[in-house]
Amino acid sequence: MKRQSVIGLPVAATDYSGAIDWIMDAAQRADRAYAVEAANTHVASLARHDPQFRESMDRFDLILPDGMPLVWSINADAEPGERLGDRVYGPTLMLKTLEASSGSSGPSHFLLGGSEATLEKLVGRLQQHYPHTRVAGSYSPPFNEWDEDEQVRIEEKIRGSGAQLIWVGLGCPKQEQWIACNKERLPPGVYFGIGAAFAFHAGEVAQAPGLLQKLGLEWAYRLMMEPRRLLRRYFIHNTLFIHYWLKERMRD
Repeated sequence: MKRQSVIGLPVAATDYSGAIDWIMDAAQRADRAYAVEAANTHVASLARHDPQFRESMDRFDLILPDGMPLVWSINADAEPGERLGDRVYGPTLMLKTLEASSGSSGPSHFLLGGSEATLEKLVGRLQQHYPHTRVAGSYSPPFNEWDEDEQVRIEEKIRGSGAQLIWVGLGCPKQEQWIACNKERLPPGVYFGIGAAFAFHAGEVAQAPGLLQKLGLEWAYRLMMEPRRLLRRYFIHNTLFIHYWLKERMRD
């Protein structure tokens, strides 16, 4: 799959169809742990700004353009016939992957992260909307740092479930660092850094309207909904993304 550098991050120039084809192929091989990230401006700027986080992202097998600014950056250097028409939004990718894996022979899913209440609502909704897709297990880990016993417990739960598609909703950058750090010891399967998708699909947090998402203004909607939690993140990382992108364009 073709990759395009976005402020130094190798982002796949692909759409939902291409991403799901890659994911299903990796799940079918099940020969090792594969890491998939839906990257927005926060992820991209953090990878450029923080060497430790960049080391984590270097261990990911597929980085998808979740944020519209990443799509615009890819399209700025693409041939007319190769330009992307939309982003690969992590929460939507999750739903499309659930749909693509339906049926008794399709790969099953494991949900890691969130509170027990969130997971209960999430599993219930997924079973309602995707009755032919198997959610093989879920686990709400402690919110503090995990010791070796907890790490082993998580691995055993994933392995025991037999799931090939593992959705990790621990928040950025914890989920990316956990996947990268433990990739060599994790049970075979495809591991996704999925961020706020659990809260969205459990009905706990409202998603931005489609038009705002298309215009690259999802951040503004989420900031309005959760100003205290997101103000610092968006101010710093959106600014850093613009800074690094302009710096690269001027150098070119």
